[in-house]
Amino acid sequence: MYVCFSYDWLLIWPLPPKKTRTNKSFYSSCRSVPVKDTEVNMGDEPVNLNEYQELARQALPKMYYDYFSGGSEDQHTLRENVEAFKRITLRPRILVDVSKIDMSTTILGYKTSAPIMLAPTAMHKLAHPEGEVLTARAAGACNVIMGLSFMSTCTIEEVASSCNAVRFFQLYVYKKREISALMVKRAEMNGFKAILLTVDTPKLGRREADIKNKMIAPQLKNFEGLVSTKVEDDEGSNLEAFASRSFDPSLSWKDIAWLKSITTLPIMVKGVLTREDAIKAMEVGVEGIIVSNHGARQLDYVPATINALEEVVVAVKGRVPVLFDGGIRRGTDVFKALALGAQAVMIGRPVVYGLAAKGEYGVRRVIEMLKDELELAMALAGCPTLKHITRNHVRTELDNRHCKL
Repeated sequence: MYVCFSYDWLLIWPLPPKKTRTNKSFYSSCRSVPVKDTEVNMGDEPVNLNEYQELARQALPKMYYDYFSGGSEDQHTLRENVEAFKRITLRPRILVDVSKIDMSTTILGYKTSAPIMLAPTAMHKLAHPEGEVLTARAAGACNVIMGLSFMSTCTIEEVASSCNAVRFFQLYVYKKREISALMVKRAEMNGFKAILLTVDTPKLGRREADIKNKMIAPQLKNFEGLVSTKVEDDEGSNLEAFASRSFDPSLSWKDIAWLKSITTLPIMVKGVLTREDAIKAMEVGVEGIIVSNHGARQLDYVPATINALEEVVVAVKGRVPVLFDGGIRRGTDVFKALALGAQAVMIGRPVVYGLAAKGEYGVRRVIEMLKDELELAMALAGCPTLKHITRNHVRTELDNRHCKL
C-alpha cells in the first residue's frame, strides 16, 4: 500500500503489482480518507510551480512520478524545454501606466481569463483518484480552457458534466479509425469546442524510465467495450506495447480531409516544430497550430519548443492561431512565449503535479500562480494588455549572436 499526504485528504493507493501485467480494478481500490489538517504534514504552502513538482514526487509511487516527469532517451530535449527559457532575457519599458492589467483573450473565439490553457495530459487518475474531473473543475473555476486527453482516465461524459469550462478534445488516430471517429462524435455531442489532433506520435517515443519500471497502462473507461489497454509485455513498458498495437503510423496530411469529413469542430494540429510543417498545415486547412515536442517524450534532440516557436510564427504570418506547449514554469515564461508570437500557452506537467499534491485545489493554485506571475511580469515590463507585449520585449540567443556579428 502507498500513502499520499494531500492538502485535505489522505490518498491511499495500492502499490503497482510487481509480477502481473494487468491493472484490473486498480481505481476501485483507490480511496480517499478525510484527515484533520493538523495530521497532514506537507510542509509550507508552495510558492512556485517547482515546489509543486517536489510535492508530487513525494506523493506518487515512483512508477507514476517517472511516467509524468520523464522524457525520451537521453532526456536532452526534456531539460532544454525548461532551460532554453532561461537564455531569453526581457527588455522592459518604463513609465507606462500599468495601474490596470488585462490578461484576457480569446482562443478560437472562446473567451478566457488569461492566455493559459491546460494541455491534454494522459491518465490523471494515476495522480489522484478523481482524475480529470478535478482538473476540469479547476479549469472552470479559473476560467481557462481545458484540453482533455484522448488517454483520459475519466470518460468524456464525466468531464463534460463536471464543470462549465470550455473544453477542447485531443485526438490520436488509431489503426481502427472507427474508434477515433467515435471519440470525436462523443466529444462533439458533449459540448467540446475543438479537436487537438496530435501529429507527432506514429510510434511512442522510447521512454526508458517507463521501460525500466515496466509501466502499466490502466484500462481506460472511454474505450470500454471497444479496445483493451491490457497488453502482456514482460520486456518493458506496457504502455509502449499498447501504443504500438493501437496508433496508426500511416497517418498523413491527406487524413486531415478525413477528419474534416466527420466533424464540424475546428481542428488544431499539435506537434509542429518547423516552418515546412506549419505551411503544410495551413495548406490542408487546419484552424490552428500548436508548437509542441510532446513534452520531450517523443523524438529526443529536437529543439526546445521555445526555440522552435518563432520559426513557426513567421511562417504562419497570422493566418491561424499559434499556441505554445512545453517547458512553462513561470509567468515570465508565458510572457516570453507571447512576445515570440504565441497567442496562448499550454501547461501540462505542472497541472498534474498540482493534482497529485493537493487535488483540485492544487490545480487551481498552479493556474493562479502562473496568472499572478504573468500579471506581475506585464506590469514590470510596461505592458497593460496582451497586445502591448511585442517581439521587442525579449532578446533571444539568436538576437545575441546577430549583435556580435
